[in-house]
Amino acid sequence: MVQVGEKLSLLNRSRIDIIANILGVSGGGTKKTHIMYRCNLSFRQLHAYLNLLVDRKLLRKIQRKESSRQELYETTSKGKAFLQAYKSIKALLAT
Repeated sequence: MVQVGEKLSLLNRSRIDIIANILGVSGGGTKKTHIMYRCNLSFRQLHAYLNLLVDRKLLRKIQRKESSRQELYETTSKGKAFLQAYKSIKALLAT
């Protein structure tokens, strides 16, 4: 359940915050709808960010099974490096 402080932080998110949120949620491979709900994005926003992150090789699209049309999104090593840098910068700004 989202706490009050987290709800307030969702109101004023930057693009970088949203990207970091998507990369954090997608760590082990996640469905599109799961990302959309956990990151509080509209369908249009979700597709724009997923396309951007896949193009920049921060996320990769993988098929769950060959016969299935279900796609998962997984954070790449470049995406994990971005996420680590983001967390370091947030920690520096918090102090």
